[in-house]
Amino acid sequence: MDLPTPADLRERRNELGLTQSDLADRADVSQPLIARIEGGDVDPRLSTLRRIVNALQEAEGAILRAEDLMNSPIVSVQPDDSVHQTQERMNERGFSQAPVIRDGTPLGLISHSDIRQLSDSSEADNVGDLPVDEVKRESIATVEPGATIDEINDYLNHNDAVLVVEGGETVGIITEADIAAHIS
Repeated sequence: MDLPTPADLRERRNELGLTQSDLADRADVSQPLIARIEGGDVDPRLSTLRRIVNALQEAEGAILRAEDLMNSPIVSVQPDDSVHQTQERMNERGFSQAPVIRDGTPLGLISHSDIRQLSDSSEADNVGDLPVDEVKRESIATVEPGATIDEINDYLNHNDAVLVVEGGETVGIITEADIAAHIS
C-alpha cells in the first residue's frame, strides 16, 4: 500500500474544493496539523493519516463500506450440524471457517483450527460426531452494511471474520482476505 505524500494530500483536497479547515473538521484533527502535514513539516501517525485519507475518500464518495466488501449470500452451518459435516462443507468450498447461524441470527464461528485444537486437547473419541454448537466460538463481531472499512479493520484486528447483520438477519461475511482482495 502506497502512502500519500504531503503533495498528494494537498492536491486531492484542492481537487475536492475543500479548505484545510473543512478537511480538518471531516478528519477530526486540527487545521494547523493539516497545514503542517501538507507542508511536510510533520509526519503524521498512521491512524491520523488514515482518518485524513478516509475523510478525503468520504468527500469524493469513495469510502468502502461493509456492503461493498461482504461475501453474500453467506454460506453458514447450523448449530446442530455435526463437526464432520461442517468440515466437509468448508473443505468443498475452500473455506477455513464458517459462521454458525440459526434463523438468520449469528451464534458464532467454527474454523478448522477450532476443530484441530479440540481434537488435540479432547478426550472425546470422535470430535467429528459432536454438534457444531459444542465446538464453535461464540465471540463474533457484527456490523451493519454501512460500516466503514476502518470499523471493519478494527474488528478484524481481534476476530477472524466480521458478520454483516441487517435488521437482525445475517446478510454477509468479511474476512482479511476480502479486504486484501479489494485493496489490491
